[in-house]
Amino acid sequence: MIKKLTTEAIALLKQLIETQSFSSEENNTALLIEDWFTTHHVPFKRNNHNIWATNKYFDESRPTLLLNSHHDTVKPNNGYTKDPFKAIVEDGKLYGLGSNDAGGCLVSLIATFTYFYNKKDLNYNLVIVASAEEESSGPNGLNSMLPIIPKIDVAIVGEPTLMNLAVAEKGLVVFDAKVKGTASHAAHPNNDNSIYNTIDVLKWFQEYKFERKSPVLGDVKMTVTQINAGRQHNAVPAEVDLVIDVRVNDKYSNQEISEILTKKSHCTSITARSLRLNSSSISNNHELVKAGIELGRETYGSPTLSDQSVLTCQSLKLGPGDSTRSHTADEFIYLAEIEEGVDLYIKLLEKVLLKR
Repeated sequence: MIKKLTTEAIALLKQLIETQSFSSEENNTALLIEDWFTTHHVPFKRNNHNIWATNKYFDESRPTLLLNSHHDTVKPNNGYTKDPFKAIVEDGKLYGLGSNDAGGCLVSLIATFTYFYNKKDLNYNLVIVASAEEESSGPNGLNSMLPIIPKIDVAIVGEPTLMNLAVAEKGLVVFDAKVKGTASHAAHPNNDNSIYNTIDVLKWFQEYKFERKSPVLGDVKMTVTQINAGRQHNAVPAEVDLVIDVRVNDKYSNQEISEILTKKSHCTSITARSLRLNSSSISNNHELVKAGIELGRETYGSPTLSDQSVLTCQSLKLGPGDSTRSHTADEFIYLAEIEEGVDLYIKLLEKVLLKR
């Protein structure tokens, strides 16, 4: 049965690759996922472009485990030499947009959920959500599903980790800041030049160190990524606009980061765009992590953002493929990685769901 499901999962991934599914445009890939569940006699529900289902013998008295990955993609970059919307197999690699991020994870989790769907007396209920708008952190993705699906106690989020255990993930806060000065003609003296005032501000952002270091995720990483000021060569602008990208470890909440920057940075004003993309983690003592370690998998902290950021429960990021291939030209995943993904997901869950 596992071999058959794996073969079918790879076939589904090829269909997904050949179907455009940019964020907010996932209708047609949602239909393909619906077809899978219909073919395997699994009742499902749909909310916008999110498809979800529960195991056959769902029992409200038991804790619930979420299996989640996304079926939207970024747009292909200009470096592609292969057709990004054609599933091409060469030398054991399956090429195509979304193959690695996160199609391989998604189809492996769908196959795994299908494998356990009819089994009785599981220690956890299973809920699967094939979600939309992950790449854009949009309003109609996994975050919109949390009030709809049953309460979740723990989650596996499918992202490419080489099937190692990402036990923590950094959060993200993007800030818009202003540094003001006095507008003037460039020919006249001006001791309050907004651009010169920005020098000390930039130095503060470059040198500031957050005190709390995470043993898993390391330091909070803060980077000024955009500067905009002025319209013409002979006029000193009244203000400079900055954008600051902050990757938050699990020792701070996003709210704390916002309060620190508001209080300590030398900006005239600074505002967070959103505080909802929090860091996430799972205890090394959780049975999912212990089961993964027993299967020979390593643990690590992930610097990249995923739908874990919208969950408040403990969550584990785990999936076939390699994160360094995500969003690259000629994206690919090894077919053997998908085979390993289905096999390891099932072995991991057997240790947790069937343990007596």
